[in-house]
Parts: sequence; C-alpha cells; structure tokens
Amino acid sequence: MNYNLNTEDNLSNKKPGFSSLKSLVAHMVKEKKILVIAFIAMVITAVLNLAGPIIIGYTVDNYIQTGQFRGVLNFSALLLVMYIIAFGAGYLQTKLMGSVGQRMLFNLRNSVFGKLQELPYAFFNQNKTGDLISRINNDTDKINQFFSQSLMQFLRSILLMIGAGIFLLSIHLPLGAATLSPALLILLFTRVVSSWVNNRNARSLKSEGDLSSEVQESLNNFKVVVAFNRRDYFRKRFNLINQNNYSAAVKAGIANNTFLPVYTLFSNLGLVIVLTMGIWFISKGQFTIGLLISFIAYANSFYSPLRQLASLWASFQIALAAWDRVRKVLELENNLPQINGEETDASAALISFRNVTFSYPDGNEVLHHINFDLKKGKTYAFVGPTGGGKTTTASLAARLFDPVKGKVLLHGRDIRSYSAEERVKKIGFILQDPFLFSGTIRDNILYGNDEYQHFQNSELAGVFHESGLESLILRFEDGLNTKIDVSGDGISLGQKQLIAFMRAVLRKPDLLILDEATANIDTVTENLLEEILQRLPASTTKLVIAHRLNTIASADVIYFVNTGNVIRAGSLNEAIEMLMKGNIAS
Repeated sequence: MNYNLNTEDNLSNKKPGFSSLKSLVAHMVKEKKILVIAFIAMVITAVLNLAGPIIIGYTVDNYIQTGQFRGVLNFSALLLVMYIIAFGAGYLQTKLMGSVGQRMLFNLRNSVFGKLQELPYAFFNQNKTGDLISRINNDTDKINQFFSQSLMQFLRSILLMIGAGIFLLSIHLPLGAATLSPALLILLFTRVVSSWVNNRNARSLKSEGDLSSEVQESLNNFKVVVAFNRRDYFRKRFNLINQNNYSAAVKAGIANNTFLPVYTLFSNLGLVIVLTMGIWFISKGQFTIGLLISFIAYANSFYSPLRQLASLWASFQIALAAWDRVRKVLELENNLPQINGEETDASAALISFRNVTFSYPDGNEVLHHINFDLKKGKTYAFVGPTGGGKTTTASLAARLFDPVKGKVLLHGRDIRSYSAEERVKKIGFILQDPFLFSGTIRDNILYGNDEYQHFQNSELAGVFHESGLESLILRFEDGLNTKIDVSGDGISLGQKQLIAFMRAVLRKPDLLILDEATANIDTVTENLLEEILQRLPASTTKLVIAHRLNTIASADVIYFVNTGNVIRAGSLNEAIEMLMKGNIAS
C-alpha cells in the first residue's frame, strides 16, 4: 500500500466538493447542542438587524415627513432596544463559537495523532516528519481559525443576504430583481475560480510542510553540517525550499484576494441600479422616499455581507485545503490488520518463512519465494552486501511489513493472527541507530514494559542483577536517574545502544533481532553484552545482522542474503566466500 501523502494525485486540480465539506461537518457532531444555540443567537441577530431598515423607512414616510416627532422618538427607542438585543445575541454567538473552535482543534489534533499511532512502519518511511508536524499543528490551526472566527460570520452573512433579498423582492419585485441581478454574475465567477483557489492553497500548505521538513532535517543533522563545514549546502537547500514556499504563498495570496475586488465591483453595480431605477420610480409616483431609503439599506445589507464573503470565502477555501491534508491522514488504514488464525501443527520452528515474496511500493522485488526456519534457542546470523535484503527479512520476521505473497509463521501460527501486544512481547528488536526519549534512563529502559513499570528502583536493582545488566547501569553517573535530553547529547552513541540493548533484553523475548546492534560499541563492551545474551532463557532465538566476523562467528546457522535470496551457508568460511563473490547487490 502506498502511504505517500504528497503524490501528484493528491495535488490535482480537484474541487474539494460536497464530500470534503460533509466529512468536515461530521467532526462537529459532538458540538451539536452548542452549535444550535449559537445558530439561534445568529438568527436573532440577523432578524433584528433586517427589521431595522423597514422600520426606518416606515418612520420616514409616516412620521418624519408629517412632523410627528413623538412617533419618531418611539420608533427610535424600539430600534435601540432591538440593536441592544442583537448585540447581546451576537456576543453570545461569538463566545460559544470561540470555545467550539478550541475544542475542535484539541479533538482534531488528538484524532490525527491517534491515527498516526495506528499506522504501520511503512507510512513513516514514505512521509517526512516535518510535513506530518505541519499537518498536526499548522493545518489543524487553519481549520480552527475558520470555525472559531469565520464560520458563524459566514453563515450570518448568508442569512443577511437571504433576508435582505426577500425584503427587496417583497417591497418592489421589478426593482428587487434588477438589484439582485449582479449577484448571479458573482455566483458564476465563484463557481469558476473556487477550484483554482483551492488548488493554490493546497500547494501553499504543502510548501509549508516541505519547509518544516527542511528545517527539522537541518537541525537534526547540524552536527554533520558543522563537521563537514557544509553550511553553504544546507543554506542553499533552505533558500530553495523557502523560495518555493514564498512563491506558493504569493500565488495563494493572489488567488485568495481575487474575490474582494470582483465582489466589490458587482456590489457597487447593484447599488447604482437601486439609485437609478429607484429615483425613476419615485418620479413616476410608484415609490416613496422612505421605501427608497429602506431599499438602499437592504441592498447594502445584501451586498455588504457579499463583500465580506469575499474574504470569508478565501478563509473557507484555506480551511478546506487544510482539511483535505488532515483528512488524508485520518482516512488511512493500517495495512497490517489482525486476522483470524488457528494453531497449526506443533513445530520446532519459532519463525518460519513460507514462500515469502516482498517488494516495497513502486519498487522491485526484494525477496523472491523465501523459505527457511528459525528454531527455538538457536543463534542465526544474516550476512550479505548492503542493500541485499537483510534488514527487510528481519523486519518481516518482526511484522513491520507483511509479505506480498506467502506467509510468516510465529510458533507455527500465522504471525498476522497475533495482536500487536502479543507480538511485541514475543519479539525484541535492537536497531543500529537507537532512539531514546527525553527523560531518564529508567523511563527509556522500561518503555513499553508493563511488567516492571511500577517497580521501585530498589526492586529493579534485583531484576538487573539477575539479568546481568547491573554492570551496565553502573556505567552511568546517576544510574537509572541519569537524565537524557531530547537530543541525547549528554550520552555517547555507544551508551545509547547500551540503553536500547537493556530495554530489549529486559523483556526476555522469544526472538531477539540485533540489527548491527554492536556497531557503535567497543570490543570489551561487546564481550560483556555477549555474556548478558547468554543469560537469556535457553528458548530465546537470536537473529544477528552484522558485518563484523567476530559477531557472527558464534552463530549456530549463517544465512547469506542477497539478490532476493536467503541461502544457508555451511560455515563461516563459506559465508565469507559467498560474501566476497556477491559483494555487489543487484
């Protein structure tokens, strides 16, 4: 399955459409009660504001022109009360929608981050961390801005326009129809350019994600930049990405600002029609001055929100483009589901590959019809040239991926039938480049280990003594309480590897995979780790991926992995000979 969120298909000139809007609205279901109250407050505000012009027109025709100032005062007081109530309802609506927006932002970020936890390893191989961060932070915030600041304003503008349009047509049908005619041109223009505007915003948001990725990569690799004195290289890369982001942002800004001048032009045209035809109808005795004042007010109530919609529509397009990026994450499904599986016949093999074929998305086959067994309590070594498929084979054994064809068995049962919790208890994985979390060594060693999570340090000391890990803990100045910052600069790469090693060994897995796990450790420490491995249960199977000959010399069985094949080597010398002959992966 292709998990790449930034393929060209995802950037096509497709209009967001009703489905995007519908799926976005679906995330507001929990706020239904608050939204109903806010909508009622908005309707009250709109109705009271729309009632004003007709009352003003009536007052002009019946009281001002006849000099009845008592009536003017009465209707002025009525208007004051109406506008105060409208102000209160508007304030309530604003307050409610502000809280709705923040809760939506909170829940949406939780949903996106929760979805990321469900996705397989392949997803993170195909997408940049910086882009994912941008989707969680930047894109969700743009959605929040629309809901908390623009949504009710957007709906209120539409209500005002509909109400004003009804009043215009009911007061004088011919003049009302002529006044509203420019709105049809606005509607046509909006339908034509909306997909173009959305596409510009989508590309702008993607460029922001690319910029975030570039900054993150540069900062993560700053040691390498300094060591090779290649600040110029990263400066050029950043300038290029930043220039692309600037260009995309300018194009999006131009697109978003296209609506306002066009809407303003047609709005002014509508007002010109009102004045011209209204004065002509008055000269014919078919209209009054008071009605003309009301008519102008309603025309303004129709076109002013329309001009406001120009900027709100741009905000809406940005929110939809951001939602499309967020929705692509939320709609992804894990391609490693748990299946129903029954126990097979008892087998001596802990791991069995049965006619396994594997290829990465849009890539060539890495493994071709592989068959082999890893028996309980044995030590296996995978050797072969770089890119030959060693780590891929081990990843299939740990179910970081699923085969394209064939199956992998764990304890004689399809590995896909195990839950993630069951599988990780049985399989440990130590990588060449260990990852540590900020916190203490204790936090990192016990990460994901429920058995010892609530142990006191004194209780853990006994566990470490039994496991042979006590001497490794003593290598750190403050023992288990040694602090590790987010960058891990306080400890060496070898010490990081020791922590990762202890984290895996403490779980006592049935299968322990060591992928170049001793590459960053000195020989003395490597010998110490070998002694600790010997203390693992006799049933533990060890799978070692290494280039050092002394690391694989003690293996019970050596497999040569290259060109899609996994071949059993008869001895260490034979494995070395195979490695020399096949030292270039094809």
